[in-house]
Amino acid sequence: MNDFQKIKSVIVEDESAAREALKNYLAKYCPQIEIIGEAQNSREAIPLLHELQPQLVFLDVEMPFGNAFDVLEGCKDLHFETIFVTAFSEYSLKALNQSAAYYLLKPISIEELILAVNKVQQQLMKQELFNRNQIIVQNFRETKIEKQQVILPTVEGFEVVKMEEIVRLRGNGNFTDIHLANGTKKMVCRFLKHFDELLDFPFMRVHKSHIINLNFVKSYHKSLGGYVTLFDETEIEISVGYKEEFLRRFK
Repeated sequence: MNDFQKIKSVIVEDESAAREALKNYLAKYCPQIEIIGEAQNSREAIPLLHELQPQLVFLDVEMPFGNAFDVLEGCKDLHFETIFVTAFSEYSLKALNQSAAYYLLKPISIEELILAVNKVQQQLMKQELFNRNQIIVQNFRETKIEKQQVILPTVEGFEVVKMEEIVRLRGNGNFTDIHLANGTKKMVCRFLKHFDELLDFPFMRVHKSHIINLNFVKSYHKSLGGYVTLFDETEIEISVGYKEEFLRRFK
């Protein structure tokens, strides 16, 4: 890859040892990356990113003087891809997963680093001016999951929908069919298990192939082993293993 094709990148990480390790990994395993700047906290990062305007930022989630989401909020006028580098935090990871963000867990896996960089490179080659960073910030700030947005990777590209618009999800082999309140269906390139781990109340798995939004339940029927009717008149079976939890939600 020629120099003019390299991805101009900035590392934002408060630990000097971690910065050096990441730079060494990138130099050895990701030659398409050119590091053009470094920052060790959000105060340094925001003006530096405005000055350098990189294509990619490796962004530590927890830092002094603010976290990664503060950095993105301070750079909402910029367009760059982000690879988050984080220690495990369930809430942060849910916000990142909902936004289809790229992230690496510490300690960094070389294989995962290469994979994330390659995905960013493919995204940059598409030259789509989509600012996913702002959805990430909004999701992190919004504690009510139904008010958050989710980026759905589809065969054609991606769709952005609000959680409250999702009526139900149905497993479809390697894909998931997501049915929306307006009657449309999106085929998403993720297993149903991905959404089972991602979505909290009011979403609930009620069958090996179905997750429903409890806000769209119209009625419950004991016959035929138990099933629900949703407001779109869809009937979904409630498996035995999920029935007790489902009924408890409506007490």
